[in-house]
Amino acid sequence: MNPDSQLIELSEEAEPLRSEYDASLLDLLRELGHSLILSTYQSNRVIVVRADGEELNTHFLMFPRPMGIAVGRHQLAIGIQQHVWEYYNQPNVGYKLDPPGQHDACFLPRSCQVTGQINIHEIAFTQQGLWIANTRFSCLAMLDRMHSFVPCWLPPFITALAPEDRCHLNGLAVLDGRVRWVTAFGTTDTPQGWRDGKAQGGVILEVPSGEVVTRGLCMPHSPRWYAGKLWVLDSGRGAVATVDPSTGRVSTVAELPGFTRGLAFAGPLAFVGLSQVRESGTFSGIPLMDRVEERLCGVSVLDIRTGKTLGTLRFEGAVQEIFDVQVLDGLRYPEIVEPDSDLAGLSFILPDPGRPEQASAATWPAA
Repeated sequence: MNPDSQLIELSEEAEPLRSEYDASLLDLLRELGHSLILSTYQSNRVIVVRADGEELNTHFLMFPRPMGIAVGRHQLAIGIQQHVWEYYNQPNVGYKLDPPGQHDACFLPRSCQVTGQINIHEIAFTQQGLWIANTRFSCLAMLDRMHSFVPCWLPPFITALAPEDRCHLNGLAVLDGRVRWVTAFGTTDTPQGWRDGKAQGGVILEVPSGEVVTRGLCMPHSPRWYAGKLWVLDSGRGAVATVDPSTGRVSTVAELPGFTRGLAFAGPLAFVGLSQVRESGTFSGIPLMDRVEERLCGVSVLDIRTGKTLGTLRFEGAVQEIFDVQVLDGLRYPEIVEPDSDLAGLSFILPDPGRPEQASAATWPAA
């Protein structure tokens, strides 16, 4: 898929939105008391995955080309085609939803930033605010109210800030509240220059120095610091790996039957997004195509201690690619409200007159 494709118009797909799951995945989510939030830009959907009694509920929400998702303590941010939406959890609204007592969180849209089509990939909350991987301009950026984006860091080999996707900078890892590492498909400095060497040109770069931590990855995504280790998805090989930042040594933890993209953790578990990806100009010539004939789209749950797959969620029909995977810690059945929905229009969050720092929620049905 061309990462700089034309403006996407939302419409209901002819193909249905279907999912299947292992009972073990449902058991794991119930035991953890967590839920998942996924993005699939290919299908224009954000998907909330949550346990609903004896079933797993996959709740599909419509957004134009959703990509990176950032999860904070009480907030979410979602990067879409040419905007970033910020959400805050308002549990009082959730309590009013049907069926009564089911929803333990309700994320309402509170603000929106127009970025233009900068091909936002991963985003993350840091001590400095929300940082985004601005793939089209080959940089890390922040947002303010005046500009489309504020460039904060460029790889040292990038010689100009230009909308040319020179190295396909796509993922970022946060350590101690600051962005510490990024992934890119190459160290190239020409428009779309990463494409020719994508099979083994992938790198992890240290921030802010720009030094290369490791080379030889295939279309890497989703760097994460977790449990004292630097993790990365060697996506073009369908692999989950760890990297020693001091030596650059890559250790494969597991190989999965799909293009690995989107990674989140809970305890000893890793939730890994899988995409089918078909032979095309973007994905041709990568090792995964030769290794796996029947590729899956969904989420695999791994035991990070053994690399064993403990459960799988599979999508069929219209959903063929996953971009991001995040865990909503301690939220069993959250709602995320589409910006143009009636619920967003009829939910009003007001300060408590007696305690201005506190907010109260009220909803009124449409007349």
